[in-house]
Amino acid sequence: MKIEVVQTTTRDGDTAHNLRGILEALAQCAPDTDILLFPESHLTGFLTADDVGMLAEAIDGEAVQAVVAAVRQRNVAVVLGLYENADGTFYNTTLFIAPEGILLTYRKTHLWVPEHGIVVPGDRFATVEWRGVRLGLLICYDSEFPETARALKALGAQLMLITDGLAEPEDHVHRVSVMARAMENQVFAVVANRVGDGPDGCVFVGASLAVDPYGRTLFEAGRGESRHGVTLDLSLIDQARAFHDYSANQRITLPGEPVEHANGVRELIIGNTDNR
Repeated sequence: MKIEVVQTTTRDGDTAHNLRGILEALAQCAPDTDILLFPESHLTGFLTADDVGMLAEAIDGEAVQAVVAAVRQRNVAVVLGLYENADGTFYNTTLFIAPEGILLTYRKTHLWVPEHGIVVPGDRFATVEWRGVRLGLLICYDSEFPETARALKALGAQLMLITDGLAEPEDHVHRVSVMARAMENQVFAVVANRVGDGPDGCVFVGASLAVDPYGRTLFEAGRGESRHGVTLDLSLIDQARAFHDYSANQRITLPGEPVEHANGVRELIIGNTDNR
C-alpha cells in the first residue's frame, strides 16, 4: 500500500481556501497512490467557541461532498479532518473517504486543553478493511495514550493513520509516542502534521513520519511544506509478530467486545467521558 503524506499549512476558518488545496493535492497525487493523508482538521482549520457554530462543516455538506466526488473520480482514498457540525453538536473529526464513499468517521476521543468547550469527545474507535488492509484513525493527542492504539489493534488494525496538529515546544512528542504505539501493537503508523503559524502565536512543527511494526522510522519530514510517498511492506507485520506477539502475551485487556457491522466496519464503543 502506498500513502502520500501531505505536510502543509492550514488556514483556520477558511474552508474554501483549504478545500482548493485539497482538491489540487488530489489532482497531483501519483497514479499508484492508494491514500492521501492530510493534517488534523485540515478542511476547516481549528475553530473557536465564537465561530464553531458558523464554520463547522456537516459531513453531508458541500465541502465534504466535493472531496467525496474528487476521490471517486481519482480512484484514491483521502484521510481528511474537519470540525464537524452534527446537528448542533461539534466534534474534531477525521474521515476516511474512499471511492466507495465515506467508510470511517472518527471523532477525537482525547481532547487537547484548548478544545474543551468547543467540541465534545467521540465515544468509539473503529477500523475498516480497504484494499486488503485493515486500518483505523487517530487524531493528534490521541496518540499519546497507549489505549487508543490498543483499541485499534483489538479491532484488527494493521495500519494507524494519524492526522496531527503538533506545535512548539513539543517537537519530539509524537515521534516518541507514535514509534511506541507502532512497536507495542506491531502495526504501521503514518502521521501527517501541519506546518506554519497557527492561532495565538503557536508554530506547527511538521515532522510528519511513518513507522513500521518494529518501531523503526521509515521517514520523517522537516519543518516546511512537503509531500512524502511511503510504500508499506505489509509482510513486516507477520515478521514482527513471528518472534513474539504482544497481543498473545498481554495480560491486561481493554473492556468491551468489538462489534462487526455488515459493511465490514468494526467498532469498540467506550462511551462519552466528557465531564465539562
